[in-house]
Amino acid sequence: MQVAAYHADTYEEWARTRVAAVGERDGAPWVAVEHCLFHPQGGGQPADRGWVDGHEIVPVRDRESGLVVAVAGGGTALPGFSVGQPVEVRVDLPTRLAHAALHTAGHLIEAAGRAQGWVLAANNHFPGQARIEFTAPEPDARLATPEGREEATEALRMMVARAIAEDLPVTWANDAEGRRIVHLAHVHAAPCGGTHVRSLGDLEDVVLPTLKVKRGRVRVSYDAAHRER
Repeated sequence: MQVAAYHADTYEEWARTRVAAVGERDGAPWVAVEHCLFHPQGGGQPADRGWVDGHEIVPVRDRESGLVVAVAGGGTALPGFSVGQPVEVRVDLPTRLAHAALHTAGHLIEAAGRAQGWVLAANNHFPGQARIEFTAPEPDARLATPEGREEATEALRMMVARAIAEDLPVTWANDAEGRRIVHLAHVHAAPCGGTHVRSLGDLEDVVLPTLKVKRGRVRVSYDAAHRER
């Protein structure tokens, strides 16, 4: 009934498709399309910005149907759509690629943290807020001093820079339980419903300020961008 096209190809910008379903959310109409380009907010990643037949929309996950539905965005109202109606859909590709770069960089930083013996505790891939948080099951003396925290951060930076320089591929596949697993070559694999770049060489301006330790967690803030295409 609906294909998550944003999983199949992060870089697909527009398509012609048909309306799969219509309904209401909090008294406002929504429309769901068969070939869905729009990633809803979730998994630490913000929602895409897009358009259906030129009408700006925001995608959200409808709890009742499980569909990704488009609600009005930009302060405008959606017109009446009908099931089966042909429509043109488009995603704001620069915004999509910015989100994909942040999400992929977050996976890479998680891999670098795991290599330090840390365990993932939380993540946030939103622009301006991006961070990965870890716990350190074994005492790490470096984290007790500013110099040690800078040393630990530099170890993360080096692993991240090396993987980007090697332009490792980013792929995904469903496991035996039907979960979507995203792979950064041999470096990292994790269940994930987000959008990602094609290879780590697509990342640029990956910046890791010196990590912080708060309430027993190692917090690694970061920024990243998609290289110009």
